[in-house]
Amino acid sequence: MRNFEEPGRSLAMGRNGMAATSHPAATLTAVEILKAGGTAIDAAVAACAVQSVVEAGSTGIGGDCFAMVAPQGGTDIRAYNGSGRTPAAMTLERLRAAGVTALDRHSPHAVTVPGAVDAWARLVVDHGRLPLSEIFAPAIAMAREGYAITPRVSHDLAKQTDLLRQSPAAAATFLVDGEAPTAGTVQTQPLLADTLEAIGREGPDAFYRGGVAEDMVECLRAAGGFHNLEDFAGARGEYVTPIRTDYRGRTIHECPPNGQGIIALMILNILKRFQPAGDPLDPDSLHVEIEATRLAYAARDAFLADPAQPGPSMVEHLLSDALADELAARIDTARALEIGEVFDAVEHKDTVYIAVVDKQRTAVSFISSIFHPYGSGLMAPRSGVLFHNRGQSFSLVDGHPNMVAPRKRPMHTIIPGMVSENGRVSLTFGVMGGHYQAMGHAHFLSKLFDHGLDIQSAIDLPRLFPLPGTLTVEAETAIRSRAGAELARRGFTVTAPAGAIGGAQAIAIDWERGTLLGGSDHRKDGCALGY
Repeated sequence: MRNFEEPGRSLAMGRNGMAATSHPAATLTAVEILKAGGTAIDAAVAACAVQSVVEAGSTGIGGDCFAMVAPQGGTDIRAYNGSGRTPAAMTLERLRAAGVTALDRHSPHAVTVPGAVDAWARLVVDHGRLPLSEIFAPAIAMAREGYAITPRVSHDLAKQTDLLRQSPAAAATFLVDGEAPTAGTVQTQPLLADTLEAIGREGPDAFYRGGVAEDMVECLRAAGGFHNLEDFAGARGEYVTPIRTDYRGRTIHECPPNGQGIIALMILNILKRFQPAGDPLDPDSLHVEIEATRLAYAARDAFLADPAQPGPSMVEHLLSDALADELAARIDTARALEIGEVFDAVEHKDTVYIAVVDKQRTAVSFISSIFHPYGSGLMAPRSGVLFHNRGQSFSLVDGHPNMVAPRKRPMHTIIPGMVSENGRVSLTFGVMGGHYQAMGHAHFLSKLFDHGLDIQSAIDLPRLFPLPGTLTVEAETAIRSRAGAELARRGFTVTAPAGAIGGAQAIAIDWERGTLLGGSDHRKDGCALGY
């Protein structure tokens, strides 16, 4: 329970519905959609559309989306993979012939066909109640009439001015006289408003076919991309079967590869082989978390790829008790392990995560991203679509499972999560922060189920993250002060992160008392609200 003498947030409470997002306008929109009779997925899509406008550096229709839906809180959980694929003409050989030796952030080759719009539309058709035009209305109004930039968005935008100046359309949209606007500045995106309005009126074909698609293809091809109209017209996501593991008497559900949810489950499988200390920030507990993460991420970077690559046997192996036993046995709390370098690591950063539960207790875990802050920085000039740079996750190493290839999806870091117990979903949660997300899931759940924290206290707790393939551990201030010297003595290099680590949102369902409990991360601008 929270100590009210210390700074922090209280749990949000509600009975009829709840939403938790990283932006106040998105949370408020989701609650308003619920109160208007919308379902949890209607509310999640409306919130994400709003964030595509007011937090455009983190998500947008030029990005990808993954979601999990638990109808009426049951364990028949439906997962949707809305990640996009490379153009049909994109091959490793063609990239090499063009002199490409690395997938740069601002390159069109880092842009796969965005999957978010397909995912939103399909999920609303299957699990929603309201028309897309009504769901998009709040986002359209904000894009057209203006919105005030929040402190975190202003902070993130100021770090991306050099990137955005490279695209005239992006610079005109997000910068003022070539500089980042300060918090409180009113910004508009009329081109995006028109595009969202068209999608709301005509459905996803307004994005993947016709004038918007032509604008996107022309923009990408002018920059040297291999995209064509057929790549966009053929874009489709798919429902997938969630994967799971048991942890401390609960079942943890994640999306399967090409996302890294399987890595969160691997970390938990290792952690449950250790007896946790009473103090969640005890150096031994932190040491085990660090090493479990380093071992699991080494497997991720060696094996994780589009589902056509790993196959069921690889998933079974990575989640097997035998592998968890083997990896746990390597951990020695007296000293850091030498694990070795990983393949082709690239920094992963920006995302939005949305948790919603409605009156019928349908739970939604929803995550959408354009990868780095403001993605590739490339913006289609007539439609206002800002493109992601997820293709940077591909490997250019021959034979690697995540090697770039035609119509292939890259390894993804964005992962929604759910927890069930006694035949019902008890928690919908997610953690933003790219690379950190798999560890973030395991860290959050361990603090709940190993240390008895409530969801807000677990979110508030200071974090650390071992950079994959290294002995460097980024740790927030409280951990550096309390355990940094001891972790350094054991062989880790403990450093300050460039910024806050991750950002979590969560909603717990108390079936016995009929209430909803929400938590939201102070590291972002957002909040949880229930009614």
